[in-house]
Amino acid sequence: MEWQRFLEVFANPAIIRTYGPNIAAGAVVTLQAAAAIIVTGIALGLALASVRVYRIRLLNLLIIGFVDIFRALPPLVVILLAFFGLPNAGLSLSAFVVLWLVLSLVLAAFAEEIFWAGLLSVSKGQWEAARSTGLSFTQAYLHVVLPQALRITVPPLTNRTIAITKNSALGTVIGVPEILNQASTAQSFSGSGTPLFMAAIAYLAIFVPFVALGRTIERRFRWKRR
Repeated sequence: MEWQRFLEVFANPAIIRTYGPNIAAGAVVTLQAAAAIIVTGIALGLALASVRVYRIRLLNLLIIGFVDIFRALPPLVVILLAFFGLPNAGLSLSAFVVLWLVLSLVLAAFAEEIFWAGLLSVSKGQWEAARSTGLSFTQAYLHVVLPQALRITVPPLTNRTIAITKNSALGTVIGVPEILNQASTAQSFSGSGTPLFMAAIAYLAIFVPFVALGRTIERRFRWKRR
C-alpha cells in the first residue's frame, strides 16, 4: 500500500508521459551549460595561473583579488546581481549567458588556485634544470613545469568542477529552462512530486557519468608508485 502511494505521487505514468519531454529538454540545456562552464572556467583558470607565473606585481594583485571575490561570494548572489544589475548598466544578457558567465568565473577562480598550487609544488630544481638546457622561461614553463603541475591538479580540479557545474540548477531562479526549472514548472501545474523525482533521475543520468569520468581521469594521470 505504501509503495503504491509512493509510486502514485513520485512515478505517475500519466505525468511522466506528459512532462517527460519537458524534463528531457531541460536536461539538454543543463548539459549545454555544464559543457560551456567546464571549458571556459578551466581555460580561464589555467590562463590566470600562467600569468601569475611571470610574477608581474600589478597583474598578480588583480588576479588574487578576482579569485578571492569569486571564491567568497555565493554563486546565487552573483547570478542575481548580474541578471538584474547589468541591464541597469546598459548590458542586457540572456539568462543562459548570465548563468554560463557567472559559473565560469566561479570555476575559473577555484581552478586558478588549484593550478597555482600545483605549479608551486613543482620543485625549483625542475625550473633550474630546464633553464640549464637552454630553454627560455616560457619554454621551461610549458614543456617541463606545467605538465608536472597538471598531473598534480587533476584530482582536486575534477572534484571542484563537478561541484560547480551542478550549480547550473541555480539557473532556475532567473528562468533558464534547465532541469530544475522544467520540473518546478511541471510540479506546479500537475500538483505531483513526479516531475521533481524525474528531475532527480535526470541529474543522476548526467552527473554520475561525470563523476565516473573524473575518477577515470584521476586514475589515468595520478603518479604511480615505484
